[in-house]
Amino acid sequence: MASAASNVRADAARRSVGAGRVAAMWCLGWLTALAAGTGALWLTQGRPPVEVLAAAALAGAPAVLSLLLAWRDSPAARSLLLILWTAAGAGACALTGGLSGPLTPWCLLPLAFAALLGPGLWMAQAAALAVLGVAVAALGQVAGFEPAAPAEPLRFLLGLYALVSLGMSIATGLARSRRTAPAVSGVEVERLLVEQPHLLLALDEAGRVLSAFGFAPKGVAHKALLSGGLEGVVADDDRPRLAEALAAAMVTGQAEAMLAPAGQTGGVVALSLRRAQDGRLYGVMRDATQQHAHELKLVEAKTAAEALNSGKSRFLANMSHELRTPLNTIMGFSDIMRARLFGPLPTKYAEYAELIHESGRHLLDLINDLLDMSKIEAERFQLQVEMLDAREPISAALRLMRVQADDAGLSLRATLPPEPLEIEADPRALKQIVLNLLSNALKFTPRGGQVTLTLASQADALELSVADTGMGISAEDLKRLGCPYEQAGDSMQRSLGTGLGLSLVRGFAELHGGEMIIESTLGEGTSVLVRLPGLVQADAEDRPSAKVIAFNPTR
Repeated sequence: MASAASNVRADAARRSVGAGRVAAMWCLGWLTALAAGTGALWLTQGRPPVEVLAAAALAGAPAVLSLLLAWRDSPAARSLLLILWTAAGAGACALTGGLSGPLTPWCLLPLAFAALLGPGLWMAQAAALAVLGVAVAALGQVAGFEPAAPAEPLRFLLGLYALVSLGMSIATGLARSRRTAPAVSGVEVERLLVEQPHLLLALDEAGRVLSAFGFAPKGVAHKALLSGGLEGVVADDDRPRLAEALAAAMVTGQAEAMLAPAGQTGGVVALSLRRAQDGRLYGVMRDATQQHAHELKLVEAKTAAEALNSGKSRFLANMSHELRTPLNTIMGFSDIMRARLFGPLPTKYAEYAELIHESGRHLLDLINDLLDMSKIEAERFQLQVEMLDAREPISAALRLMRVQADDAGLSLRATLPPEPLEIEADPRALKQIVLNLLSNALKFTPRGGQVTLTLASQADALELSVADTGMGISAEDLKRLGCPYEQAGDSMQRSLGTGLGLSLVRGFAELHGGEMIIESTLGEGTSVLVRLPGLVQADAEDRPSAKVIAFNPTR
């Protein structure tokens, strides 16, 4: 970096010397033109008037001053010289008759000098000063302070000379500024490379460091980098990772790696590499110690959260016996009381026994769902797979839901194929899928609506679809459904369930290697499709004629 800084200072010095030479040549050219023009007038027209000689001397004064000051390239010096050129041009114009005189074009002399400095701000300042000079010359002429203009033909010759000298000066200045512009741009670019906060690297095809610009991360030295390459500043354990990054950058065009600097404990640098069209590699190295520490904290937090969630799931899965045993005892005694095995009960006590049994049944269903979900999350749920006719557990689930559909005033319909659908699946899980889908559909469909179950085969997969004419699901809620404990709708609708129904359906489907797809439009209804693989296809000659029957357990 020190060598790069010295290069910048050297280039700045060369630029200053170059600018001084250009200014000196331009000023000498202007003085030569003044002397040649004055001499030509003297030879052809005789001795010029004193006012003309004074105007020529005044116009040459800024050029002589620039040469005497040895041209200091600074904004203050440039502004001072622009002001001097403005005063010289306005003074020469005033001495030869003002705005109606022949040297009026010299009011634009600051523009000629600004063209030498380059376009942009200097030209704007020069234009403003030129307007000011014209205004001063005009005020002097109106006030009567300016002498009369020279007589013809001297007046014509002076005007022609003023126009030609001004035009040539502006053209020369523009040409010089264009020629020196690339050097200024290059210096600024290199200064930017040196002062930027990261370390920029240029490497050859073999990975050797050719040059480095910028500030090196802690633990990385410029000398070691240039002499020993990247391997010399990277810890021994991370050198294979560095070699992989270099090889990947050469093959794919880009690569990134987190590396530990040699000889520094706890430090980490990030290296980003890109391959250029010429085959070289260009990289950026920066200090990534804080970023690496933050990422480690995030990983630790994620691991802790996963451990807590896994522990919760294991705890609930292990509580199966402890939760179900007392609940089964409560339901058993309530069954004895409902059956009046030890004699009649008063009406009120019999009603209480019914309520205890119904509440126990509801609580047992919730516990079963919770425990099944916990086992799935803990990866401890074991499917009891067997070959079965898929219509049997589905028909059993439909019969169980018949009473709930009648009580809700809904039409429950099903379309099942007449031929057996042999599939390798867990019959309890398949029945639970249907119960959960039908329960959700009946729960969120208003009275008078319809719920339709369709069972079909598609290639070697079983497709089970449950569609309703209910209230539908918003796009926002649709993204969350299927995850444990997530519910849709408002607070009243969410109070109707636990958020485990669809997550269990998805879990059972994925355990079978299948999937669940939800489609819904708010206000128009919902359709849930469960696709399970493992369907055994019957031979064409053994398959009954393709006929679909309607199964309606509510009628």
